[in-house]
Amino acid sequence: MQPPLADARPIVRSHHGDEIEDRYEWLRAKEDADVLAHLEAENAYTASRTAHLEPLREQIFEEIKGRTLETDLSVPSRRGEWWYYARTVEGQQYGIHCRAPIADQDDWTPPLLSPDVPVPGEQVLLDGNLEAEGHEFFSLGSLDISTDGTRMLYGVDVSGDERYTLRVRDLRTGEDLADLIEGTFSGAVFSPDGRHIVYTTVDDAWRPDTVWLHVVGTDAAADVTLFTEPDERYWVGAGFTRSDRYLVIGVGSSITSEEFLVPADDLTATPQSVWPRREGVEYSLTHAVVGGEDVLYILHNDGALDFELVRVAAVDPQGERRVVLPHAPGRRLLDVSAYRDWAVAEYRRDGLARVGILDYATDTVREIAFDEELYAVGESGSAEWAPPVIRLGFASFITPGTVFDYDVARGELLLRRRQPVLGGYEPSDYGQARIWATADDGTRVPVSLVWKRSFGEPGDSPRPTHLYGYGSYEHSIEPGFSVARLSMLDRGVIFAIAHVRGGGEMGRQWYEDGKLLNKRNTFTDFVAVGRHLVDAGYTTPDRLVAEGGSAGGLLMGAVANLAPDLFAGIVAAVPFVDALTTILDPSLPLTVIEWDEWGDPLHNADVYAYMKSYTPYENVQEGVRYPRILAVTSLNDTRVFYVEPAKWVARLREVGADALLKCEMVAGHGGVSGRYNSWRERAFELAWLLDVLGVADATQ
Repeated sequence: MQPPLADARPIVRSHHGDEIEDRYEWLRAKEDADVLAHLEAENAYTASRTAHLEPLREQIFEEIKGRTLETDLSVPSRRGEWWYYARTVEGQQYGIHCRAPIADQDDWTPPLLSPDVPVPGEQVLLDGNLEAEGHEFFSLGSLDISTDGTRMLYGVDVSGDERYTLRVRDLRTGEDLADLIEGTFSGAVFSPDGRHIVYTTVDDAWRPDTVWLHVVGTDAAADVTLFTEPDERYWVGAGFTRSDRYLVIGVGSSITSEEFLVPADDLTATPQSVWPRREGVEYSLTHAVVGGEDVLYILHNDGALDFELVRVAAVDPQGERRVVLPHAPGRRLLDVSAYRDWAVAEYRRDGLARVGILDYATDTVREIAFDEELYAVGESGSAEWAPPVIRLGFASFITPGTVFDYDVARGELLLRRRQPVLGGYEPSDYGQARIWATADDGTRVPVSLVWKRSFGEPGDSPRPTHLYGYGSYEHSIEPGFSVARLSMLDRGVIFAIAHVRGGGEMGRQWYEDGKLLNKRNTFTDFVAVGRHLVDAGYTTPDRLVAEGGSAGGLLMGAVANLAPDLFAGIVAAVPFVDALTTILDPSLPLTVIEWDEWGDPLHNADVYAYMKSYTPYENVQEGVRYPRILAVTSLNDTRVFYVEPAKWVARLREVGADALLKCEMVAGHGGVSGRYNSWRERAFELAWLLDVLGVADATQ
């Protein structure tokens, strides 16, 4: 079967005296019959080219399925008079949200539930399988329970465009109320008194810009606007403090933020700015009561690159600041979450996530220790104001997802659950390590590795290697556990994460050094890591594959142009590969609010020239032998439009590259919905990678 060739319908784009002929921009017309026919042809071609992998795909899917306890329950979390949890049932795609009553007010030990034994007093709140009936796609974007436990709100998206329809359910009767709010963003919540719902909506550029107040039981047409942000560079969000004292409305860009307080008992009051926004200053707050005084703990970067924590009086937040945790270079403070008796601090140090308890009286943090070289950890959060424990999520490359409760008074970690991995999984069969590669400018770039020991230690002899990267928005890629990854490791593949600049793994400067006019560092770091893996004997170019998604897909497209000889294959998921076209159009998502991340090529000639020098679509080269490429996208993605990989693949075909495009016709940025569908999608990608690597099917 011949690959589909998109018609060349040139248009000329001119900026700053530079002209670009774009032959495939016509593919942006999502409703056009020719565009849909082309995408269907791409899917048919990809299906034909990968048909021989069907047995391997099915085997990997069965491996994922066989390692997963399909009928299972999460660890219950307490809220008010109930334990809340989710269950899954073998053969069903979606989770079932449930609750069961607490034994008494002192009951803080989650019940040991069994998927095979009925839970006393269990009430099913929402069954995703029932809600998804009749829909190819289903996603839950909001789920909240009123403080008194009598009502539930939930927001559903059935197309993948991340616009949710909100409904309210009476939990005493199980019936939905008449409330119906269309086109909301995710994260809607009840007010503490349960009489109101606070939600946000987006503008035409998919920017959350307006906060609304809905009175339960009334028509949505009567909803009141609480706050609108007119500046297109900023998004908004809203939520209540754990103390239920305030509604916090947050306004932010990549480099600047401002927060507003509204008393929870007077939600129509004018929002009051905590600190007026200043360009380049970011902050976030949490409310506490210390010594009988309402205070705000504020995390900020005003003169503190890696952030510091201060305390101010809630009645006068712009008054005196008491420094609680001073700026410490190399310790990137990420979040502080206040409870009645103490706060939880989350931060990064030495490339790893950390969690500690902040003592209100001494302004000191007691760090919670873990004994693995690499790991991911974070607070799961609790709706309760005065719990004796905090809930933590922990995992590593070799330790499956683990839930701990940390008893603050006793300083003790209480194991609540470790993700079961069926089929005889033994963590000791696998190894993990941190190594370092040297970038072109001498910067040391951390690399996290995991492998199966029975194939030998990394570096003993060249092995097939799967290298992953992201490197944008100060987002850190953590060394966490993956059931699906075992299908690669058990076939002898080494998995590696390149923690390149632009991410947040090594602190704020690490991010600054990989954005705007430093963005090329992200790409050259990844190439340097790949070359290090080859030079150190871990692998060879014909046994090295790369993967990244979204902004990490931009990374994939850039390194394909920079070092096409270094990789045998590349998977680019929902890839941001036509970045210059997108960032030049203020009407599109990922444009005006993204100028702080990438620069503004529309108004700045230097930024235009710099972006043009690296964006994948414009830099596809003639006369180059590209690695095999699989681009995966979704028709209804509102973050990175399907047209970007569609244009990129069409351009790659012009220069003879072996490139495949797989477009989900009913899905969004996160791909298909439903756990079995997601497993099959991952099996498709992993089978393709194994085929590129030439790895035999046998596992050990």
